[in-house]
Amino acid sequence: MPKHLFPFVLVACLGACQQEPPAEAPATIIDMPANTEQGGALSGGPTPPPAAAPKTDVLEGTDWPKVELASGEAFVSCDLDYAAKGDGEPLVDLSYTGVTAALEPCKEAGVVRLRYQGKIATDFTALVERVANAATRLHIGRHVLDLDSSGGHVEDAMKAGDAIGASQWTLWVRDDAICHSACVLILAAGDSRQVAGKVGIHRMIRVDSTATTRTELSQELREVYAQMKEYLERNGASVAVADLMMTVPNRKLRLLTEEELQEYGLEGANAVQDDLERIQLTRKCGEDFVRRKDDFSRSYDRECAQPGKALEEVDQCAAELERKFGFPDESCPAESPLSWQADTMRGDGQAGTP
Repeated sequence: MPKHLFPFVLVACLGACQQEPPAEAPATIIDMPANTEQGGALSGGPTPPPAAAPKTDVLEGTDWPKVELASGEAFVSCDLDYAAKGDGEPLVDLSYTGVTAALEPCKEAGVVRLRYQGKIATDFTALVERVANAATRLHIGRHVLDLDSSGGHVEDAMKAGDAIGASQWTLWVRDDAICHSACVLILAAGDSRQVAGKVGIHRMIRVDSTATTRTELSQELREVYAQMKEYLERNGASVAVADLMMTVPNRKLRLLTEEELQEYGLEGANAVQDDLERIQLTRKCGEDFVRRKDDFSRSYDRECAQPGKALEEVDQCAAELERKFGFPDESCPAESPLSWQADTMRGDGQAGTP
């Protein structure tokens, strides 16, 4: 190297050495928590059929089959503000009388928030089915599932998810909660999903597997994964979630970023439900009504739903927008945007949201 260039090279090297090292990207694959009972999204027993055969609804009457809630704890609240009001009253008795009595105080508010902490199993499916049934009978229109679960059985999660999809639930994962493993299938089924906590996925594990080779294990899982992809598709979530799960060891956990939750259809409005409601609303109220309602929604997000705004300001802003866009409409007064936006009209950090 020519001597006259050496000082410039030295200065350049010193400058490079003094630069701050680049920040490491946050790890998205972590070890399973030490207190987890068993790694993996569990799968066992015969795989579910592609479509359930029609059967008599066992909840039509009042003599409900006995079910004990053993996989977790449930609480019922008639208030969305969990920060101030807590999780509500414990729900242990899943009989018709027990569930109806627990939800009766929620008639006036018109909303029930079901807090569940525990595993996904058959008793969880019974829980959401029974609460939704009683809420419908009591004319409680808004159902919020406030979820905190490390996962459970995949087959039970798909059954519970279909029950949730049929009964119009908003799903929450609060900032102090998790939704891991098979719980992600529950998240896919909500009409609307609000996520502030950690959502993670990994492989299924067959608890009754007889496989001795990779080929045998893959064959056992193939049918279940096919059912999972069909389930995700009909609930408006990306089938890529099932493919991604295949690559993560069951003792590890892949945490999904906010961008991935949006990309995979696991946060915000459910695309399939949104399409269905739009078709039904157009049929009922007309295209002009739907267009104005869309304009209201966009203006609300831009002008009203700002972080840090007091609830009174948000409500006043929404009411002014409703008048601006010609609501309530005489032809469809019951379809007011304010009722349509009821579960999502809270900004980040506002009471009553994750």
